[in-house]
Amino acid sequence: MTARNAKRRITDARDFGRVAVVMGGSSSEREVSLDSGRGVLAALKGRGVDAHAIDGIPALLDAVRAGHFARVFNILHGQHGGGEDGVLQGALDSLHVPYTGSGVLGSALSMDKVRSKWVWNALGLPTPAFVPLPRGSDVHVAARKLGFPLIVKPASEGSSVGVSRVFDEKDLDAAVALGGRYPGDLLMETLVQGGEFTVSILKDEVLPSIKIVPKGEYYDYNAKYLAEDTQYICPGLDGDAEGNLRALARQAFDALGCSGWGRVDVMRDRDGRNWLLEVNTAPGMTSHSLVPKAAEAAGIDYPELCWRVLETSFDGEGGAA
Repeated sequence: MTARNAKRRITDARDFGRVAVVMGGSSSEREVSLDSGRGVLAALKGRGVDAHAIDGIPALLDAVRAGHFARVFNILHGQHGGGEDGVLQGALDSLHVPYTGSGVLGSALSMDKVRSKWVWNALGLPTPAFVPLPRGSDVHVAARKLGFPLIVKPASEGSSVGVSRVFDEKDLDAAVALGGRYPGDLLMETLVQGGEFTVSILKDEVLPSIKIVPKGEYYDYNAKYLAEDTQYICPGLDGDAEGNLRALARQAFDALGCSGWGRVDVMRDRDGRNWLLEVNTAPGMTSHSLVPKAAEAAGIDYPELCWRVLETSFDGEGGAA
């Protein structure tokens, strides 16, 4: 049995010690993280865990250095103070404080969509054709090389922020301007037209896929976090098609050095082919979020899901337990 598959189940909340639930932070996904964190905190406290909210990385590290916490439930989202890009993981590793989710490598690779795709390409895993767009790149040359329709998005953001679908060259500059509002480089990739799916990972379990059916044309920020009319079909597929999608998600997750828990986003084209988009190493845990929906379909309610995610901090996968 590999280290990834080794299970440690906790039955007594006292075994977790004092837990910091770190949320908020300073990334573009701050509000989503706060919403996720409030849910996680209430669930853990309801199960008897000595859990406490901490807003952002500086406050967390001060508290950890002072010896106030035994472990960390990381529900920060995004980069640059978002706690999902490997920076927080490295700091906690150096302090020998265990935490949930992926370590430095898995977090950093997953946050960088370009490098994720390089890894998947090297392993022969399917991902849409793409062109990296460092600042100052000639985006029109890149677009002609890739062909329309295409997507322009920040290479290291989540929650669909800064994403544009471009069907004609006249709309390209506006898409680049929107993506350029966020730190880092951009990514241009082929727009896969078909169904949008996501697959959640919880340690050695691959949870049922979810097919996302927004009322509008696309699953954008509004459909993710605000709209009440987005449909979620779980499992998203049947039979071998479902099994193949889950197997691909597991491969994609492992290829990036991820561990603990996470979510893999996939497009399925009209010919039934799956295309990997990205891996989220600290997915949302709001009332609209996808990991809780997949867990519920697998018979795992929200408080139990939070408990099991916290258990990953013992595995040596995402911290020095």
